[in-house]
Amino acid sequence: MKTIRVAAAVIREGNAVFATARGYGEYKGQWEFPGGKIEPEETPQEALKREIREELASEILVGELIDTIEYDYPTFHLSMDCFWCQLVSGNLDLLEATDARWLTKSSLRTVVWLPADLSLIAKIENTLL
Repeated sequence: MKTIRVAAAVIREGNAVFATARGYGEYKGQWEFPGGKIEPEETPQEALKREIREELASEILVGELIDTIEYDYPTFHLSMDCFWCQLVSGNLDLLEATDARWLTKSSLRTVVWLPADLSLIAKIENTLL
């Protein structure tokens, strides 16, 4: 099975994290943390900065690794490095996603997450007040 390596930004502001609804493909409308594929010459952190510029027209500061999620979708294996991030500049403009929300500990489970992202929710809940 093919492995796809991606990086995800858990952009935090106070006690809320930023999530987006996927704007395309088989999982359109399901929620995820923004990010994308890691190119061959990139570190996960570099990929995240590039993806957030491309998808949200914003600049982020990439912080600590939260976890690396390994998940088997029907047609590929996903390896996703998930990092705490802070917004440095920009307005998180939705260039690819169909919707976005700031979610708190009490609202994290009110959206339909992509399966791989769902496995990260418990770790995030434990750090939000």
